[in-house]
Amino acid sequence: MKNSFPFLILLIIGCSTPPKSIHQVQQKQEKIDKPVNLAKVKVGLDVLLDDRSELITNKKVGLVTNQTGIDRNGAPNYERFLGLEDVNLKIIFSPEHGLFGEAAAGEKVEYNGQLKRLPEVVSLYGENRKPTQAQLKGLDLIIYDIQDIGARFYTYISTLGLVMEAAGEAGVEVMVLDRPNPIAGKKIEGPLLAQKHKSFVGFYPIPIRYGMTVGELAQMIIGENWIDINPDLTVIPVRNWNRSIWMDETNLPWVKPSPNIPDLATAIVYPGMCLLEATNLNEGRGTQKPFKQVGSPWVQKRDLAIALNNLNLPGVVFKPVSYTPIDIPGMAIDPKHKEQLCEGVELMVTNRNKYNSALVGVHVINAIHQLYPNQLTINESAMARLWGQDGFSEDLNKGKIFSHLTNNDFFKNQSQKYYIYD
Repeated sequence: MKNSFPFLILLIIGCSTPPKSIHQVQQKQEKIDKPVNLAKVKVGLDVLLDDRSELITNKKVGLVTNQTGIDRNGAPNYERFLGLEDVNLKIIFSPEHGLFGEAAAGEKVEYNGQLKRLPEVVSLYGENRKPTQAQLKGLDLIIYDIQDIGARFYTYISTLGLVMEAAGEAGVEVMVLDRPNPIAGKKIEGPLLAQKHKSFVGFYPIPIRYGMTVGELAQMIIGENWIDINPDLTVIPVRNWNRSIWMDETNLPWVKPSPNIPDLATAIVYPGMCLLEATNLNEGRGTQKPFKQVGSPWVQKRDLAIALNNLNLPGVVFKPVSYTPIDIPGMAIDPKHKEQLCEGVELMVTNRNKYNSALVGVHVINAIHQLYPNQLTINESAMARLWGQDGFSEDLNKGKIFSHLTNNDFFKNQSQKYYIYD
């Protein structure tokens, strides 16, 4: 009888289920989330060329695009337009990162007539960020066709507004060839941008994750009078897309919209993790996992992972990691803590429908603030441009920062009248 108790204890321990590791959680969720029936989405470019080509017949056209402006077969939009005898493509404008997505963030691009097989190509991230009246002279129409990722500080939508304003001043019509919001259109996250913080990384009074397509946003820009002179606008909608569809649930290929958004998983975390750019933390730039990880030479990875995982934030777990940021041509130039060993965490999204990017970004900053109050620094002016409001550090110190993430009803009600998709 005395020997039965140790046996009973061993039996209970042996039959108990051990807790699942972070890797097991991720692998299980990847199997659950894998799309089965892909939506046969038709982007605005294909709709225009297949069914609405009369809208560009005998027109002198300017085109705003980059490497994401492709048709269903992967052909660039400018090649399609150049192949039409009754369309005169006179000038191409490229946004930040260049026509081919070849430039790192902040890197200036100038073509200066180097692309001989194309019409004139003008960078809108060089000397000018807005087309000049001379560049628009003689045009009947300017077409905008760029894949966005649904975050306020992604500069392609700032270029959209500046192009629309220049077109309004020149009396040139604007056509937006719509594409899906890759992170779906159901969620709205983060505070509105205060107009006094308007900049190229925040051009409109919208939340960080605004839940609209570029075509819908273009309609809102005009409807809310967010630019000085409105042009005549035509939006060619996407077909067979709705607000609940993620990009990998469509038949469309993923084309990197910019060098540091290599995949959909990065686009999902970007709206919140981009806030770290206003801190002295490395946000994953200089690695192959930009925005998916955060670290610093003075962070202890285990302590940070425990603090964040103890929050039980919906749809995400945090894995302790070590990494060394380096220069990566065309992707990262002089990243923070370059060539220094950083410890931190990697974000592993387990349920993207429950995941709140802005909330997670703020929690990451707050957890590091709690653990390392003397090491963490925040650039207040840069944070105001990204966060959209004053007083981020003050609210962080007072524990009030999360109050900015609780109510998006105003913008939801304001934006719904511009929705094209259910």
